[in-house]
Amino acid sequence: MTETALDDVQLGPIDYLVIEYANGQPTGEALPHLLDLVESGTIRLLDAAIVAKSADGEVSAVDMAQLAELGGGELGLLEGAATGMLDEEDIAQTGDILSPGAVGAILVYENTWAAPFATAVRKAGGQLIANGRIPINAIIAALEAQEEN
Repeated sequence: MTETALDDVQLGPIDYLVIEYANGQPTGEALPHLLDLVESGTIRLLDAAIVAKSADGEVSAVDMAQLAELGGGELGLLEGAATGMLDEEDIAQTGDILSPGAVGAILVYENTWAAPFATAVRKAGGQLIANGRIPINAIIAALEAQEEN
């Protein structure tokens, strides 16, 4: 693709997140909210993987079909979202941060809501040079501290 053609690609920022279920028992309770974000076009799920870390530290990818055995219930719906973009290195790195006995979910998604803005920035010659995220627990703590004063 030429640079001009790339400028016209409607693509929003790509993020990932890792969710840990320290007790090793994902419930699928949050899944309807994720599906709502996908169905509304707010995000596009690019890949998903489930990782388990045994009590002795052994890390393995969990087959989406095995989720029911883990008590993951509706998390099996993520099976269609697994594209293979996440590789063995991603699984290993996730395992490094999981607690022993935990199960983690890795989600890679496009922020489709931001695609028109991101495309306009690229067309205007702009580029993202920094981004970050403020942990929600820090925001909650700051708000609670503010209420106490």
